[in-house]
Amino acid sequence: MTGIANVWEIATRNMRQSGIAVAFVAILVLFSVLSDNFLTPGNITNIVLQYSYILILAIGMMMVIIGGHIDLSVGSLVALTGAVAAVVVIKGGMPWWAGVLTALLVGLLAGAWQGFWVAYVGIPAFIVTLAGMLLFRGLTWVVLDSVSLSPFGGNYYLIANGFQNGLFGGRGFDVFTLVIFAIGAIGYAVMQWRSRMAKLHYQQVVEALPLFVAKIVVVAAIVMWFAWQLAQSRGLPNVLILLAVLVIGYGILTQKSVFGRHVYAIGGNLHAAQLSGVKVKKVNFWVMVNMGLLSAVAGIVYSARMNGAQPGAGNMFELDAIAACFIGGAAVTGGVGRITGAMIGGLIMAVMTNGMQLMGIGQPVQQCVKGLVLLLAVAFDVYNKKRAGASR
Repeated sequence: MTGIANVWEIATRNMRQSGIAVAFVAILVLFSVLSDNFLTPGNITNIVLQYSYILILAIGMMMVIIGGHIDLSVGSLVALTGAVAAVVVIKGGMPWWAGVLTALLVGLLAGAWQGFWVAYVGIPAFIVTLAGMLLFRGLTWVVLDSVSLSPFGGNYYLIANGFQNGLFGGRGFDVFTLVIFAIGAIGYAVMQWRSRMAKLHYQQVVEALPLFVAKIVVVAAIVMWFAWQLAQSRGLPNVLILLAVLVIGYGILTQKSVFGRHVYAIGGNLHAAQLSGVKVKKVNFWVMVNMGLLSAVAGIVYSARMNGAQPGAGNMFELDAIAACFIGGAAVTGGVGRITGAMIGGLIMAVMTNGMQLMGIGQPVQQCVKGLVLLLAVAFDVYNKKRAGASR
């Protein structure tokens, strides 16, 4: 009986951890049944291109939420950084990379500005970023002189609209895309095996070997199916390469670095973190700076995708990023969440939006559905916390 109880405990824990992924697959299946055009190579490529900037914002927002904060200014900062890049490249006639560097600098300065008020003055991030939302939006109108600027063209445009294909040839599909994704699937399998061996070394509980192998096979199959869809369309999007680098980098930062552990500690128990010697002000400052940097990256990608800058760009992006994090498993109180969870949460939002658009569902209904999904995700988090507290 004890063995059965242990197996049930492991299975339950794995289901809780993998529940968001299961929900994502279920949504994919649902829309593939409801719409014949949903899982076509062209539409899958469009989903990647159209929602990449939200996923970039979700990476930074997840770190902010883990630290126990919230950032309402990212949408306005996306607009401001895109506007600055447009002025430099389109109006100023400077090279594309000058616009990129200037936008990144503006994002860093904006993040440092807000980090100062949050970390060193002690004003709650909600208030600081609410002020930032208004401030950055106003600056966007000033920078653009209340008019849109376009087109970027050239290499700047290719940041969000270019593809890597044809390097290894292929008849009717791109071999390079398949090779890159195969390498990624192998890397994932190796990392999971090493993690399993480390847990066994420290006598921690792991899932049964057949279940472990099945999980690796399922993930690899999904990854290669996705790669095949891209390979049949236009190849590997530049923004997907950028997103993969960010996910891997920030995954390592949050899970393997001292800074990442400190962010979790602050969000989990601020008082305990202070007593443990964590430099709370410094960590909070850099969390906000990082959010500013990633907002600039998203601003570059979005302006490149739109091939121009508009004063109203980035409207409501902050809510999409926040929703992606909470749907992806972030805790309302902080201290819990993973970058991969934010990615899955963002993809759920993207897939729902795209699927409902293909079905001809109007914008009002789309907003209602997304609002209900967000509410249910947070309710599930609250339910799990109450259940965990009752079991102690």
